[in-house]
Amino acid sequence: MNVEGNRTLITDFILAGFTTDPFLRIIFFLLFLVSYTITLVGNLGLLGLIYLDVRLHTPMYFFVGSLSFLDVWYSSVYTPQILSDCMSMNNHMTLAGCTAQFFFSAGLAYTECFLLAFMAYDLFVAICNPLLYATAMPKKLCVQLVVGAYAAGFANAIARTSNTFRLRFCGNNVTNHYFCDVTPLVKMACDDIGIYDLIVSSMMGCSLLATTAVILRSYIAIVATMVRIHSATERRKAFFTCSAHLVSVTLFYGYILIMYSRPNSQHTPSSDKANALFYTVVNPLVNPFIYSLRNKDVKAAFEKVWGRFISST
Repeated sequence: MNVEGNRTLITDFILAGFTTDPFLRIIFFLLFLVSYTITLVGNLGLLGLIYLDVRLHTPMYFFVGSLSFLDVWYSSVYTPQILSDCMSMNNHMTLAGCTAQFFFSAGLAYTECFLLAFMAYDLFVAICNPLLYATAMPKKLCVQLVVGAYAAGFANAIARTSNTFRLRFCGNNVTNHYFCDVTPLVKMACDDIGIYDLIVSSMMGCSLLATTAVILRSYIAIVATMVRIHSATERRKAFFTCSAHLVSVTLFYGYILIMYSRPNSQHTPSSDKANALFYTVVNPLVNPFIYSLRNKDVKAAFEKVWGRFISST
């Protein structure tokens, strides 16, 4: 810590984590270790299937694979830190480490917002213009959209991180959270945060409004197309095509809105940690299963790859 005037400025942080009870720490460690292992196996396994089976070399599965890659990276920003903290009695994090975690956390969260929006556009083209799908969504455009999602996401992260860490933090350096999140950090700021709140709210609002508009516009067109489909079988097929993405959007945006749409006065450490768990740990865990369990193409690819593996042993 540094002393400035009569205030002690914070240069490092101590993460309170979930509990100080040694037995519960072991329980949490095992739970998060299992969830992280399943997250890695699920997402990397889905990536592998998409790469190995040529039938999955389509724009839709290119975006699904991109989401799986993002979720591997996203969960790795948080869970290794949680595992380390569960086994340590001194959950120390430097200001540089906190800044890095905050930057990647924000960058990947914004990237997922844009990626989910581009996936909605892909579904719109696939369902509303199936005959033009191959020409409307060439591989080059798909790559450009994914790169654009990362560029937009990390541009937002640079702006948000620089605005957050230009603040000076003072007082108690114990952060009642399991990672460097914006809410506990802002509570530790010894500067006026009025302008900061305005800038951050504007940035988040613009990104969420833009991506939400793309998603809503896509689904309005999809629903309108489904209404005009006379065949119940084809209508059911169209619904299942977009159902997995719709679940992902609902989970991701739902938890983000619950977490950050409330005023600071309504935030409590316990509720913040519980809500944050859903989009930092649970969402990356369930996404590969959302896109796999009821998907005939993925199941067929798995059976094919598994059959090759069994026959080669």
